[in-house]
Amino acid sequence: MKSSKPLAVVTALIIALALLTGAVAAPILCRPFYYAHIGPLHLEEQTGLTQEEIKTAFNEMLDYCLGGEEFSTGVLQWSESGKSHFTDVRGLFQLDLNVLACCLGLLAALAFLARRGRQRPACLLGRGPAFWAGAGLGAVFLTVGALATLDFDRAFVVFHALFFPGKTNWLFDPKEDQIINILPQEFFRNCAILILAILVVGCAALVAFDLTRGRSREELHSKLQKF
Repeated sequence: MKSSKPLAVVTALIIALALLTGAVAAPILCRPFYYAHIGPLHLEEQTGLTQEEIKTAFNEMLDYCLGGEEFSTGVLQWSESGKSHFTDVRGLFQLDLNVLACCLGLLAALAFLARRGRQRPACLLGRGPAFWAGAGLGAVFLTVGALATLDFDRAFVVFHALFFPGKTNWLFDPKEDQIINILPQEFFRNCAILILAILVVGCAALVAFDLTRGRSREELHSKLQKF
């Protein structure tokens, strides 16, 4: 079987991108993660809404962000400016999920080609693509996470400046766009923590997987040399 260094680089990038988009997708797709915040953040007491009204408002907003045609927020009022922000969010959510699906498809195709014996990624400096994906992505996001913990408010503003350049429609008026009352900053902070935790665990698993395979390769090579 032929080995390819360019294929190793591409594979590492695809693995890293799959893990990143998968981590971002977790709080988006796991609605119970939001539901679990309703009690601890005292959203019913602070808004005067029932738990069902809060869930309905959140679900309708999220349905739109995931591709629904009509924008609504249950019994909560919303403005055209607020809707335009969620339209922007909708684009980012769909981009993330589409990239995740493409990455998983490409990884499946690469695994199929490797099993057919046509070509496989080469080892780079003695390590496979999984190691470099985990080590590279882990180093970047541990640094980002450490900086964000120093000043989450500032990180929150920088995030919006990067992903919604030139726009201020993410600065909601709680009276006009009441959805923001059930989306406190603590929830977004916990989303960031969840994403970072998934990335750390995923990166550690990738590195451990490659190190384990590396030892297996060395043992096999050592046995072959004895014959």
